[in-house]
Amino acid sequence: MTTPNTNTTALALSPQTQTQTQTQTQTQAVIIYTDGGALGNPGPGGFGVILEYKGKQKEISGGFGMTTNNRMELMACIEGLKALKRGCRVKIFSDSQYVVNSMQKGWARKWRANNWMRNKKDAAENTDLWEELLHLCETHDCSFEWVRGHAGNPKNERCDQLAKAAASQRGLPVDQGYQDRQGDIDLSPKLP
Repeated sequence: MTTPNTNTTALALSPQTQTQTQTQTQTQAVIIYTDGGALGNPGPGGFGVILEYKGKQKEISGGFGMTTNNRMELMACIEGLKALKRGCRVKIFSDSQYVVNSMQKGWARKWRANNWMRNKKDAAENTDLWEELLHLCETHDCSFEWVRGHAGNPKNERCDQLAKAAASQRGLPVDQGYQDRQGDIDLSPKLP
């Protein structure tokens, strides 16, 4: 990804040139590949992200000490979108049908509209992350596409490597959203 040009010459563009530049930025999509997982599910988890824009590529990864696969799949999308400095048209590729179907079919928006209920008796899970993802998707023009995991897609495979490496690190931070869901159960490892 390129860094936005912040020199003062950009401020001196004519209104017509500024509009053309804005239109070009809006028509060129940022491509984001994502993957996430937890070792043990729940267990230590990680996410990996590849952002592509105008031939440039950036990798992002991170992890948590105790989390779930679904939370890391969501976190990958969130962190990819958070890396963007301004509103963009974005195409997100994920091997998580949970994420892709929830966004493509409007389930996540419906859950939010129904006070985070999937139906009359079942609450939606990971609402903290869904709320953040929906907010980011209101800032960007996002589309989601499913890719088969572990099927030879080089970008998906690289995201998987990043996620596993992040989940394997020592001293990972707490996934507060996961921890809060567990109530008063202390899942942190006991140190001597």
